[in-house]
Amino acid sequence: MFEDRGHKRTFFSAPQSVTSLVAAFLEPSITVAVFLGVSTWFGEQILRSDLTLCLLVFALTFPGRNRFWDRPLNAAVDISTSWLSLLVILTLCGYATRSLALFHLEVLAWWAVITPVLQWLAYFHGRKFLRRMASQPENRRTAVVVGAGALGVKVARAFQARGDTGLSFLGYFDDRADERVDGNAVLQRLGNLRQVAPYIREHGVHEVYITLPLGSQPRIVELLEQVQGTTASVFFVPDVFGISIIQGRLQDMNGVPVVGLCETPFTGTNRLVKRLSDIVLASLILVLIAPLLLAIAIAIRLTSPGPVIFKQRRNGLDGEEIVVYKFRSMRTQDDGDVVQQATKDDPRITPLGRFLRRSSLDELPQFINVLQGRMSIVGPRPHAVAHNEQYRQLIKAYMVRHKVKPGITGWAQIHGHRGETDTIEKMQARVEYDLEYLRNWSLGLDLQIIARTIKVVFFDRNAY
Repeated sequence: MFEDRGHKRTFFSAPQSVTSLVAAFLEPSITVAVFLGVSTWFGEQILRSDLTLCLLVFALTFPGRNRFWDRPLNAAVDISTSWLSLLVILTLCGYATRSLALFHLEVLAWWAVITPVLQWLAYFHGRKFLRRMASQPENRRTAVVVGAGALGVKVARAFQARGDTGLSFLGYFDDRADERVDGNAVLQRLGNLRQVAPYIREHGVHEVYITLPLGSQPRIVELLEQVQGTTASVFFVPDVFGISIIQGRLQDMNGVPVVGLCETPFTGTNRLVKRLSDIVLASLILVLIAPLLLAIAIAIRLTSPGPVIFKQRRNGLDGEEIVVYKFRSMRTQDDGDVVQQATKDDPRITPLGRFLRRSSLDELPQFINVLQGRMSIVGPRPHAVAHNEQYRQLIKAYMVRHKVKPGITGWAQIHGHRGETDTIEKMQARVEYDLEYLRNWSLGLDLQIIARTIKVVFFDRNAY
């Protein structure tokens, strides 16, 4: 850390790349520009309702995803899915607020068709531009890896997998004999650690990636002293592949560098965006389904004795115990130290309850839990407290899924992991999807999951 003209600056700050910054604004800007352009083309006057829609759309799509390194087909599918999810949400909002009539139907139709096409064209030409820029000699950068172990090979393969970024991998440096390094690195060894600095100066190497274990600290310090006499950029790659990284990031804690390995994605503005989207969507959905809720409640009361709402203790954010609501679908209400999961043809399930569970209608009261702040619309499904105590001892990183609020639907559920988890393998698969959701969360991903949940509810038969 150093002082510069009275301004404090740390070596720990990480500026956003220009490509990421462009990607953040590209799709939101295109979406708004197309709407305004189509409205102007049809001679429509831009009213306050149009500007409100533009602000809402920009807020829901910002920041845009950086797809420039994706394959064209994958980008096309992702753009289409995200756009369709957004249209579904906007349509529900328009229907609930009775504001659809404020917009010209033909304008909306052309906007819906043109926007994803222009988004993909912008991605495609942006990708071509970046590849062309990366291929120019003056933009090529060279890199070497210090450490020819498994981690060093991972880093080198990451370079090669992203060959269009303008970074060329030259080889490895390691003091160990050939039989002690990774077999995939032997043929690309350039020398030992004392030869790193001379090689950098002789070949004009731009970047050095150090993958030595922390046990080699004296060697790392000596190496850094030598490399700092060159103009190469130096990066240290910690060996953390043996643990599950959740939202890994670098932070500056009052001048002290901290590496975050397991953190909730919902901090800062992300937390605000997540909560606002939950409140808005849950409120709209509850208004729309109020007649259905009343009809189900009456049907349960008429077909079997007992309460309409089943309350069960489950673990929520940070493992805190919460009460989750469901329409009662069973004759018993298990909520003790031992809870038997529902199985296919379970005699405890009422005839009406079987229909409610198969169609997921029994979960609808959980939108009230969302408004209470106990749950989110999208997140890992909450399990009974008794099940948590069982699986936390059997499945690695099981409790990490509680770094966020539990959800009514989730990434695991749209991939077929609904219903009974009668084996450790099934629960393990569900947890892996939950952790993947935590690593990759975005508002667009939430909208995608909501849209795909509708399909799963009508066509999936794994729940009972």
